[in-house]
Amino acid sequence: MSVDTPAVLDYLKALQDRICDELTDLDGGPGFAEESWTREEGGGGRSRVMKAGRLFEQAGVNFSHVHGSQLPDTATARRPELAGRGFQAMGVSLVLHPENPYVPTTHANVRYFVAERPGSEPVWWFGGGFDLTPHYGYREDAIHWHRTARAACEPFGADVYPRYKRWCDEYFYLPHRDETRGVGGLFFDDLDEWGFERSFAFMRSVGDHFLPAYRPIAERRRHQPWGERERAFQLYRRGRYAEFNLLYDRGTRFGLQSGGRTESILMSMPPMARWEYNWQPEPGSPEARLYTDFLGARDWLGGE
Repeated sequence: MSVDTPAVLDYLKALQDRICDELTDLDGGPGFAEESWTREEGGGGRSRVMKAGRLFEQAGVNFSHVHGSQLPDTATARRPELAGRGFQAMGVSLVLHPENPYVPTTHANVRYFVAERPGSEPVWWFGGGFDLTPHYGYREDAIHWHRTARAACEPFGADVYPRYKRWCDEYFYLPHRDETRGVGGLFFDDLDEWGFERSFAFMRSVGDHFLPAYRPIAERRRHQPWGERERAFQLYRRGRYAEFNLLYDRGTRFGLQSGGRTESILMSMPPMARWEYNWQPEPGSPEARLYTDFLGARDWLGGE
């Protein structure tokens, strides 16, 4: 089996560059500051963070390539047959927190793992996806998001988008709140059954479709007027985002267990958030419509 790890690395580094360039253009401010870092056991990365931009209150786009002698527990819990193997893990991960409450928060990630043992064939897999977390929902935004997600999947089979859309709804779910994190998108992991070249092509398709999915929504909403009410609701909903990342997110747990750079791992956290005891939205309000019309798994494409 031919595994071209250098090609994956080249793609991921170029993807980080391309996304940062376009987000800098979209924001219109000074752009990203970069910190390169190394990990004692092996590997490192490039963390790029934008603060106090014209659109983004905080945006982070990270590339990492780490390796070690033992797969962390988060990996072996799902793949116990790989216990005791060394590993390489590489990926690009981003989280965008706009200042305007009408512009959705978003997350995307594409990643590649190789579990290695001397004298054995490497065991590899791809993962990733992207999801959208609006504070104020718009049906046309959710439809555009999911049409673009479907377009990323279409060359790989008619069943791919429904399968990975469902997985996204199930993964980005807060069981203690009985809520989805947002309107979903795509999530996939452990992808190896198509062979290396096709699996790598799918990962690239997901990575390449993120900006076409997000940029039109951000441009459509960025100039919408907002005030204290909208800001307070945005900060309240960001609390849900923080809860998911700290309690359930696999990437956060893997990064911390593998000895990654803490600042880079936790750059996904919102720069400001709030919690309020037993807060309930006013019935019929725009805030209430987020819960009634947008949160929860649903078919955004209407059977197209």
